[in-house]
Amino acid sequence: MSTDATAPAPYTREQQETDELCAGAIRALSGSSSIRYRGRRLHDGHRPLPIHAAHLQPDAALQDLPSLRGAADSVALRLLHTDAALHKSLCPLDPVARLVFELLEQLRVETLAPEHHAGVIANLRHRFTAWSHAFYDSGLAEGASGLLLYTVFQMCWSRLTARPVLEKTEDFIEATRWSVSSQLSGDLAGLRRHRLDQAGFARHALAIAQAVDAMLKEAQTARDGSQDDGGDAKAQAAFKLLLDFDSDNDHLPDAAPLGDSRALRDSDGAYKAYSTAYDREENAGELVRRALLLDYRERMDGRIASLGINTARLARRFTQLLAVPRRDGWSFGEEEGYIDGRRLAQLISSPSERRLFRKEQFLPQADCLVSFLVDCSGSMKTHAESVAVLLDILLRALDQAGISTELLGFTTGAWNGGRVKRDWMRARSPANPGRLNELVHMVFKDGDTRWRRARPDIAALLKADLYREGVDGEAVDWACTRMLARPERRRILLVVSDGCPMDTATNLANDEFYLAQHLKQVVARREAQGAVEICGLGLGLDLGAYYSRSLATTLPASLNNELFSEIAQLLGGRKR
Repeated sequence: MSTDATAPAPYTREQQETDELCAGAIRALSGSSSIRYRGRRLHDGHRPLPIHAAHLQPDAALQDLPSLRGAADSVALRLLHTDAALHKSLCPLDPVARLVFELLEQLRVETLAPEHHAGVIANLRHRFTAWSHAFYDSGLAEGASGLLLYTVFQMCWSRLTARPVLEKTEDFIEATRWSVSSQLSGDLAGLRRHRLDQAGFARHALAIAQAVDAMLKEAQTARDGSQDDGGDAKAQAAFKLLLDFDSDNDHLPDAAPLGDSRALRDSDGAYKAYSTAYDREENAGELVRRALLLDYRERMDGRIASLGINTARLARRFTQLLAVPRRDGWSFGEEEGYIDGRRLAQLISSPSERRLFRKEQFLPQADCLVSFLVDCSGSMKTHAESVAVLLDILLRALDQAGISTELLGFTTGAWNGGRVKRDWMRARSPANPGRLNELVHMVFKDGDTRWRRARPDIAALLKADLYREGVDGEAVDWACTRMLARPERRRILLVVSDGCPMDTATNLANDEFYLAQHLKQVVARREAQGAVEICGLGLGLDLGAYYSRSLATTLPASLNNELFSEIAQLLGGRKR
């Protein structure tokens, strides 16, 4: 996978926990159980949830928790109090008017927070105040456009909340406030009066939005031919005036967060490989000399011993989460339950005897397969030893719990396309060839092999020259197909990766989003089928853009009992 500039920013477990906290608050307040963060973007199920209000774009890495909670509470109130179909039918088409209209509707629902939710009200106020101060301090309100929009937003917020405008910027906006108040006064009063009626409120909000749009166009006309106003350009970028507001169409599929693949779109979403003649499946232990494997294994054992992980406790945790109770005979001599006919004679010989019953006995039994799929692309070399140690401990604990396991990996047979690319070039490089490299799918441990016998082969993860490039979508499909051939009733796949799919030759011949979009298609299809549960373990980032159940971690610092407990919860279905 890639670690270049197009890849998602590093993502820590603390940031993921913050996202989960905010998503939980949204679910609790709105009553919508399908709200989740995926890839740092809010989703309702698999559909991205559009958030267009300017003050609801806080960066989790920079903003304080009350600001993030304020944004989450505002989104929840929008879900609870806005008729989306009505709002969409009333929205103006002009970007500037749409921007103002969107923010006014957001401010309306914020005023509908229940009075007994004092914390929610405080969070909403804190978020708007923090955004206002940040916008002012950045100098974005110094241009004419920025100042007008900022002033109108402050006036509308003040009127809706019945609170004075912010003291810090009151003098700064006073002149602009006085000049526009005569044009907006009637509709400003209507905002507060009709805040409980979305349709009535929308009439006044639309009038204000159109008036502001007209003012900005008039000011722009007056500036034509003069030197560009840098403040205006910065303000327009900050207010996101060029947002594609139509991207919230309910019928659009969940697009990859890194962009939409033109090549997939042109082929009606049909992914293809230019050639599969060179693809192969290998036993990873056979790719490394035996003596070197044993050296790697010795190195891993020393690292594992130094960690002090309680494997027995982890095995018991897996049993609790993944095993199911199965009937295992009867327990006799009980004081309650079913009458045991063989003991009725004791009532005559010993009338005080009460242990005349029997109970059904249940023991936990694991009818489950857990497969680990490791991204063996070049960027994973730095994590190789930590990943090998992590997975070895998990495999051992699952084996002790009686749970079947597989350890799989995926890479390519060459850098930059190899033989497949050469065949494509000899064919005069036809457009949109699809996947343009030879795949190598590796089996480090299969489901029929116990951990103890597979120990040397697991150490092959430390072989650096196995790591090349990664085609994740086909690897996930391959792993799921293997799992479906197994007899276990429950199947869980955990993908371990540090970035988005990357194969240089494929991206250059198609587009940079081709593999990422295909991965999302594969995961969505497999999740819809329901036969395999798919999870993601992100090393330094969130894989939620691809997997609805995911966990972010940092290696090697986090190899401790707490991390293993969180992975157990993730596999058990209790994380995100």
